[in-house]
Amino acid sequence: MDTAIRAWLLAQLGSTTDVTDLEDRYARLGSARAVALEVLNGRLSDLLAQPTTINVSGVVGVGFGENIKALERKIAALQDGDIPAPDDPDGSDNGHGIGWIVLQARPRR
Repeated sequence: MDTAIRAWLLAQLGSTTDVTDLEDRYARLGSARAVALEVLNGRLSDLLAQPTTINVSGVVGVGFGENIKALERKIAALQDGDIPAPDDPDGSDNGHGIGWIVLQARPRR
């Protein structure tokens, strides 16, 4: 894993993410996008295993529903290819890139 891939992964996953864990996952999975998806899916699973809201009457109330929605949006964007990864193969824009259409005049009658 080079520095560009490491920087991209830390930008997607947060600067406190363990770099050695990312390197191990990258060696196993072979792409930065797959590593980011695996880490984010793990975080989502951890959040879903806990209660989404905790309320202590008159003291405190904590909700994780928006965090779950944000993780789901980030995962969807990575799966759709909306966020380009530095090690994506060239030309793999997943249909979201700019194309060219050549217009030609029809012969007049």
